[in-house]
Amino acid sequence: MTQIVSLSFYRFSGFSGRAWALMMMGAARPALARTPDIKFWKLCGAGKGEGFNPTVNPYTIAILATWDSAELAQDRTANTPIFQRYRKRSVEDWTVFLQPRSVRGAWGGSAPFTAADAPADGPMAALTRASIRKSAILQFWKQVPDISANIGADPNVMFKAGIGELPMLDQITFSIWPDKATMDGFARTGPHGAAIKAVRAGNWFSEELFARFAVHSDRGTWNGTSPLAKLSEAA
Repeated sequence: MTQIVSLSFYRFSGFSGRAWALMMMGAARPALARTPDIKFWKLCGAGKGEGFNPTVNPYTIAILATWDSAELAQDRTANTPIFQRYRKRSVEDWTVFLQPRSVRGAWGGSAPFTAADAPADGPMAALTRASIRKSAILQFWKQVPDISANIGADPNVMFKAGIGELPMLDQITFSIWPDKATMDGFARTGPHGAAIKAVRAGNWFSEELFARFAVHSDRGTWNGTSPLAKLSEAA
């Protein structure tokens, strides 16, 4: 068994689309829990900008889920009723399928991702999830603008998004890079590296998880094209 993680993004437009997406933040949870073969899952809102962001983006939501195989992940995210409802209501959707390579930390007290051997070359994704201590909110958010601007300005990043379960407190940043070396280079330098040192020194997080993934495949478009198409353009 090789675990596959799906991360689906849905974009909405207009008042009715945003209202439906907001209503479904509560209403969709029972249906997601009943989805056949789904394991760990999270329904998340999105922030504006390139990474962690306290400002809510009402036009985008994301669904993260884990599955026991690529076939199950691809079928269930395409054909089960709750995922179909999101796709039909949205004006654009994109799902990326990921194979965990390394995982450190916990999410809600559990370990949702199971790392396994995966291709050493090809695009890589990074996911950071943090529960921010209330006492450290101001210090944390002072660091964020520099990190977000740095990600957005990096010409190598293929996709980046900030999502989360609770605004300000439970935050997730997700990015895709053309290869491991490029991803490592960003993580260790500049504002991102400084922020990691500050987090460690200040004990800002009550819980954190860092995961890296091999990018398996994708479906759909975001901003009119697959974010993975940048690989073909570079080649």
